[in-house]
Amino acid sequence: MTSSSSTSQDSERFAHALRADALMEEDVAWSHEIDGDRDGDQFDRSERAALRRVAGLSTELEDVTEVEYRQLRLERVVLVGVWTSGTARDADNSLAELAALAETAGALVLDGVIQRRDKPDAATYIGSGKANELRDIVIESGADTVICDGELSPGQLIHLEDVVKVKVIDRTALILDIFAQHAKSREGKAQVALAQMQYMLPRLRGWGQSLSRQMGGGKGGGLATRGPGETKIETDRRRIREKMAKMRREIAEMKTGRDVKRQERRRNKVPSVAIAGYTNAGKSSLLNRLTGAGVLVENALFATLDPTVRRAETPSGRVYTLADTVGFVRHLPHHLVEAFRSTMEEVGDSDLILHVVDGSHPNPEEQLAAVREVIRDVGATGVPEIVVINKADAADPLELQRLMRVEKRSIAVSARTGQGIDELLALIDAELPRPAVEVEALIPYTHGKLVARAHTEGEVISEEHTAEGTLLKVRVHEELASDLAPYTPAAA
Repeated sequence: MTSSSSTSQDSERFAHALRADALMEEDVAWSHEIDGDRDGDQFDRSERAALRRVAGLSTELEDVTEVEYRQLRLERVVLVGVWTSGTARDADNSLAELAALAETAGALVLDGVIQRRDKPDAATYIGSGKANELRDIVIESGADTVICDGELSPGQLIHLEDVVKVKVIDRTALILDIFAQHAKSREGKAQVALAQMQYMLPRLRGWGQSLSRQMGGGKGGGLATRGPGETKIETDRRRIREKMAKMRREIAEMKTGRDVKRQERRRNKVPSVAIAGYTNAGKSSLLNRLTGAGVLVENALFATLDPTVRRAETPSGRVYTLADTVGFVRHLPHHLVEAFRSTMEEVGDSDLILHVVDGSHPNPEEQLAAVREVIRDVGATGVPEIVVINKADAADPLELQRLMRVEKRSIAVSARTGQGIDELLALIDAELPRPAVEVEALIPYTHGKLVARAHTEGEVISEEHTAEGTLLKVRVHEELASDLAPYTPAAA
């Protein structure tokens, strides 16, 4: 009896083993008929479970002369991303953009890895096992900082630092650091400082003395103390909140000055055009090409942050303003959108948006979608938009044609060579709102200010100098039309 039962158990175990082997073979086997129709790249079990290195991200300099001429060399960093959706190429492009951000901040990228997960781990962002593997990579490469391609919660930040034993920052902190380096104007610095304090407030930590308590009320302590008092970290939080309140008041005061200037332009009926777009798409180069503004141009992310407004003229002689706004980026931190909301109002109050996109970028549609998401956040969805595909001289002609078929209201230009700029100016002239009233008036030479206003605030159709005065045929707004009414033929 015992012999037969043990035999049956052995046979059952053998059958389980055969089924397990068959399942393993079925899992790793691949056939064109079964697997050919699957969407996306298929990976082996080991590849799916491993940290996949992204080639070509290292910016470490090997040439001694290059090392000597590098002006600034800060942290040595390893990049980490979590791939939750999309293709492998999308994940690689996202980490490549993070590498460009790290370089702009002055860091040296040593390595970059991606972990495939359904969602980031709640504790360590990439999971405890992969965090230990990341620690080995940090030791092997000699890095002193880890940058994560996402916004980490305070808990994730602490737990990941405890495992890898080096400083850990996220994408939001990296972008804030770049903004702090590049902000030049008083308003730009205030907006960046406010965004940094909003980001820091929930992430304050304290060790040792930071958690000690102040003495309670009374003089000299002893029997006069009342209550435990507040800890140092509570004091720090209170001071940050006070600074944030002060910064908001200062930004509100600066916003008032900008609103006054905007109201003056509205009173004079000057049309406005806002240049918006992804960072490093060539917005400042386009502004310089259209107006000769002389704004800083650099092949770097967020090279210019401070808003610039310049006067420009259409080919027909109409005056309008051209405003360069801060560049956008995929997953732009919410703190920055809030802090720069007053600056981004230039986009919402404009009559036309020039949406600049890099035509040579591998995925321009993603850039367009990221910028339009921020435009929706600031309430500028009702403003007419022209998609300006910049860097046409460096882009693939077939890719340009495909993008222009997708974006119906678009034009290809090159701010560097001047290609397509004349066509863009003509398109701006056609798209800007035109004055509503057409007036013909004979203005005496003693009222030259009215002629100047007609040129500045209206659209002059024809102008003739006669013995009695200047005969103008012009399209103007209602206020100027009423001022010109005494000099029309009907009034005469």
